[in-house]
Amino acid sequence: MLAKIKSSAVVGVNALPVTVEVDISYGLPAFSTVGLAEGAVRESRERVKAAVKNSGYDFPNRRITVNLAPADVKKEGAGYDLPMAIGILAASEILRSEKLQNYAIIGELSLDGSIRPARGILPMAISAQRAGLEGILVPVANAEEAAVVAGIKVIGVATLYEAVEFLVGTCELPQCKIDLQAVFKNNACYEVDFDEVKGQEHVKRAMEIAAAGGHNILMKGPPGSGKTMLARRLPTILPDLTFMEALETTKIYSVLGMLKNGTSLLSARPFRAPHHTISDAGLIGGGQIPKPGEVSLAHNGVLFLDESLEFRKNVLDVLRQPLEDGMVTISRATTSLSFPARFILVIAFNPCPCGYLGDVRHECRCIPSQIQRYESRLSGPLLDRIDMHLEVPSVSYQEISSVACGESSAAIKERVEQARALQKKRFSKRKDYYNNGQMTPKDLKKHCFLDKISENLIENAVGQFGLSARSYHRILKIARTIADIEASENLQPKHVAEAIQYRRLDRRK
Repeated sequence: MLAKIKSSAVVGVNALPVTVEVDISYGLPAFSTVGLAEGAVRESRERVKAAVKNSGYDFPNRRITVNLAPADVKKEGAGYDLPMAIGILAASEILRSEKLQNYAIIGELSLDGSIRPARGILPMAISAQRAGLEGILVPVANAEEAAVVAGIKVIGVATLYEAVEFLVGTCELPQCKIDLQAVFKNNACYEVDFDEVKGQEHVKRAMEIAAAGGHNILMKGPPGSGKTMLARRLPTILPDLTFMEALETTKIYSVLGMLKNGTSLLSARPFRAPHHTISDAGLIGGGQIPKPGEVSLAHNGVLFLDESLEFRKNVLDVLRQPLEDGMVTISRATTSLSFPARFILVIAFNPCPCGYLGDVRHECRCIPSQIQRYESRLSGPLLDRIDMHLEVPSVSYQEISSVACGESSAAIKERVEQARALQKKRFSKRKDYYNNGQMTPKDLKKHCFLDKISENLIENAVGQFGLSARSYHRILKIARTIADIEASENLQPKHVAEAIQYRRLDRRK
């Protein structure tokens, strides 16, 4: 007999419907799985057989064929265990239920019949909702994650026996529901604050501008000057995630199985700080079946590269595409997948290998050739794509020992949100635009009109420092953001002059 069970497969960070077809026929006992099944899916026959027996059901001693359709899409993971087991029980007529046509089923089985959590439940729930299904059966541990999706019943099941009893109607299980407002309120909190930072007022100002316009930022300074401390506090002044942004980010973490227990939706801006030994595949994403990397995990948040010149040069250069396009495309022989990767990049490094070049308190031990090799690891094309360049000096004892607190993240965030509101209004007709950092040359011509004095300032800067066309556009974007912070409709010379100051490394070319 033939049975069809609805399920789902993750492709990239999205999911598509999959039908698990189970056929039981006469012949020598066998269990075969077809439909581009990867290793974990092929091994499911042993888990399914043991789970069915240990749940108190007879396992058919016949020829069983399981097809995962569509057959041209690779299936991976153990989430097909539960739909396979349900399909076998339905095909052997142990289970009869009309709900099988209206529910998607996902879950990994233990040998005792209990259901373990699976990866990618959130995009699978979205896929089931778009397919018009009534509900979805998921592991209890994933129920709240799936319940984020509106318009579909989410039923959490703990065992195979419980799932069968629900489908045949002898057991009613409650629909999982969550309060999204409460989730945002409880999770959107940070353990750090800008009021803990002593001194470095010019860097705080630059951080505010970066947050207000979505600009990338570079910090160069000796060890202990506060570069890491400042970078970790950048998410605290970014605007709160919208529901759609939270959904986009949570899907990535769901696919990789990185959602913490009890977390159904990420409502705080992500902050990712990979180690300098990371590979290009770990940073950008990759694998035989492409998976998202650190740049995608930082989507809608901050990617911080501390000691960035210790990263391999080829690893840093792979950042060019996401910085320009806001996404990463990874191509393999059989597939090509795109992952979202729109983030604020924060790069920090020491001025030389020993770290003390230009520091009045410590003597630099590096020779010029060492410093030149060290700085050459950051390529010109990548440097051009970083909007703001800052020099972060050491903090004096008087500043460190001061009892006075700095300005809080909440006060800075209020100004940032006001500037973002102006940008949202400015780009209201363009759904793909959120901030000034994403403006194109056409947008710059429309929204960054310069008076004669401002034109002269930029002309002198371009001539004196040899700025590229990209650097020129970055200056205009930063000036537009500074004007937005001051609620100024037009760019003024002071806005342009301050923006030019944030291209410090261009002066050394």
